[in-house]
Amino acid sequence: MSTTTNETSSWYAASAIPGEARPRLTFDLDVEVCVVGGGIAGLTVAIEAAKRGASVAVLESRQLAWSASGYNIGTVTPGFGGEVTDLIARVGHDHARELWGLTQLGADHVRALASEMQGTALTEGVLEVSNTDNGDQLVGRLQLLGESFGADVEGWQVERVRETLKTNRYFHAVHYPKAFHLHALNYARGLALLAERAGVRIFEETPVVSIDPGGVRKRIITPAARMRAYSIVLAGNVHLGTLFPRLARTLLPVWRYAAVTEPLGERLAAAIAYPGAISESSGIDHYRIVDGDRLMWAGPVTTWNGNPRRFASHVERHIHAVFPQLGKVKVADMFSGVTGETVHGMPQIGQLRRGLWVASGFGRQGLSTSAMAAQVVASGMLGGDDRWRLFQPFELVWAGGPAGRVAAQAVYTWSRGQAAAAGVLARYRERAGIRERQREARLAAANQAVRAMQASGQGPRPRPPGAP
Repeated sequence: MSTTTNETSSWYAASAIPGEARPRLTFDLDVEVCVVGGGIAGLTVAIEAAKRGASVAVLESRQLAWSASGYNIGTVTPGFGGEVTDLIARVGHDHARELWGLTQLGADHVRALASEMQGTALTEGVLEVSNTDNGDQLVGRLQLLGESFGADVEGWQVERVRETLKTNRYFHAVHYPKAFHLHALNYARGLALLAERAGVRIFEETPVVSIDPGGVRKRIITPAARMRAYSIVLAGNVHLGTLFPRLARTLLPVWRYAAVTEPLGERLAAAIAYPGAISESSGIDHYRIVDGDRLMWAGPVTTWNGNPRRFASHVERHIHAVFPQLGKVKVADMFSGVTGETVHGMPQIGQLRRGLWVASGFGRQGLSTSAMAAQVVASGMLGGDDRWRLFQPFELVWAGGPAGRVAAQAVYTWSRGQAAAAGVLARYRERAGIRERQREARLAAANQAVRAMQASGQGPRPRPPGAP
């Protein structure tokens, strides 16, 4: 088994288009917009700002898309990481509908950008399956998303789900036919090329030492040079660290691990007859087919940086539990990436002070929100668009420091355990119901046989009342 540590992935490296090295910033530079962070959010902000006529520079402390931006499952769906009902409860129905609409625009934007790139391997469809028998909840959710929010969704009954995914773990599903997934690293590298074509200057291995956001021209200090800019966009996620501690303290660092299996051959097609991504509504399972006969499968979640190799056997056992017909599954590659998650579960998008913007907190959100944030920030920064104010109810909230990380890990572990237990209970009830129906069917058949014999005179006749 070939495994890798930290955020890198041998599978992504083998399947990715060649990456280009960018220079360090070694000379003083004046631009209109400085973007701190060379992930998907930062690169998309840079593209959108350059399209609006601004001179733009991107400063990345390491290599472009070196963490979760380049190493993730690559699913693009509308919506946010939390439940839409919770969003409505916080901001109201109309406000929530506007926010949802922005994420749909973000998903459409990712599709449009990806269509200009090589190697994105875009595949249609996302199927959100449930491990519990919650048909009534499904109907309510479909009505809310489809009728109220205008989302393109459809419900799948249990029979259709199990015809498509040969496992008894799943019941109903919500299908997003226009959602999609892609090769995350190739998409990120494609963004860098599009940014440079638009005139953006990208500098790698250029950490920002300090920022002075005061005045009209903000000052950015790097180890070898200084930069001045009218506007700064912080898109560095948890990697901002001491650069902007107020923001860093509001993000909980979460490492997500994923695996790519060895080729599974025809066994895989017999078990999974869906070309898109499959995501369990409880958040336990998230996977898709890659290279035609491999599985890319999301693994555990931790609030510390662990060696991905540690989780390979866990993923292998879990895949076998879901699809035992696959036999012994071997993981070929494990990789990880760290994201920043907020306490309220929504991304951080908007203006912190005049000329200082933030596009961060995309943990659990998906790629559509990073594209949406880029559009909202760029249009607000350069076009007077005030849609970024829709995110003002989701203020910067302290994530709890080390104690918050411990508590979050306990919550993740408990939630996954609770979801797994709920699934086991749902399958037990289903089996018990089947056994009861079979017992009732046998009893009904026996009674019918007795009645048939009595009618033909071959069986015992019922005695009249009072007969000895």
